[in-house]
Amino acid sequence: MVMDSDIPTPAKSTTLGSVAYFDGTSNRRRMVTLRFAERIEINEGEQTLAAWVYADIRRADSPAGILRLSCLTAPALARLEVRDTGLANELVSRCANIDDHMIGRRGVAAIVGWSLAAAASIVAVVLFGLPLAADRLTPLVPEAFERRLGDVADSQVKTMFDAKVCDNAAGQKAFTKLVTALRESAGLDTSVQSGVLSSSVPNAFALPGGKVYLFNGLLAKAENADEIAGVLAHELGHLKHRDSMRGLIHNGGTSFLIGLLFGDITGSSALIFGSRTLVTSSHSREAETDADSFAIDVMHRLGRPAKPTGELLLRVTGKEGKGLSIISTHPLSEDRLARMSRQDRPASGPPLLTSEEWRSLKSICDGKS
Repeated sequence: MVMDSDIPTPAKSTTLGSVAYFDGTSNRRRMVTLRFAERIEINEGEQTLAAWVYADIRRADSPAGILRLSCLTAPALARLEVRDTGLANELVSRCANIDDHMIGRRGVAAIVGWSLAAAASIVAVVLFGLPLAADRLTPLVPEAFERRLGDVADSQVKTMFDAKVCDNAAGQKAFTKLVTALRESAGLDTSVQSGVLSSSVPNAFALPGGKVYLFNGLLAKAENADEIAGVLAHELGHLKHRDSMRGLIHNGGTSFLIGLLFGDITGSSALIFGSRTLVTSSHSREAETDADSFAIDVMHRLGRPAKPTGELLLRVTGKEGKGLSIISTHPLSEDRLARMSRQDRPASGPPLLTSEEWRSLKSICDGKS
């Protein structure tokens, strides 16, 4: 028989101490003695309950003052618990491989290093890879699929804000006139759908598939038709650039990767972030800047100033400093107003709405006329 030179075999057996033993098949705690021979014999009275090979014994996690041991060839839950310091030292000296499974400093450093590398790669993908992928994938998404997403988001919005489409006849006529002028100037077809929702939240947003909504809370804060026209033109810019679809791809992928980093591999975060994108229309700063440029161009083609839109946004910012609003995910309103002021032109075209039509639009949620 070949003997393992790493296992110390005493000239004669030795019986030491009393320790607690759990056999791994029940929660019964047995007080046993250990007999050191070619193997550790675990004895209860005259009965040998188990015999563990020295090379298979490993240290297990334990509180201070207790040496807890397991064995590779024993049941998974089997363990010895030693409280006597002298006996613990004797066991450690005989079990040459007792700490083989423990992670040393080098192992910890390797784990930390690989973890940091993985985190850095995920951050790089989120910052650079996903925006590029979203830009490439968005044009490939069928418009029919995007419209179905918009329908889902539509119902979410109305449920979340307990909002209904305002249908005052005179107000709806004025709103349709305004949107039609903006849509035609923006080069969009009649598939664009729009409406005013009865919510006090000062917001406006575009949904996938060609839907634009204006909350009555924002309409109530507007002082003239040009202010609202610029906001609607901004949202039409998001439709033109398919920013909602791009944001859904980007944010969904971002939340999935963050889930991998922090342990959510079910994809639930991706669904939550995706829904948030559809409902709040949270876009990147670049997308917002592009939509502002689009709105300025549309207003200028109609012969109307763009500066009033910036004034409305700043007005909302001052009074609605927190919560969901049109400026919550947008560039600073002061910067937007400054830009719209620099690029503004005097009005050269007729008003988009008459005074009577503007009053009708302001009261669109007051009931049927």
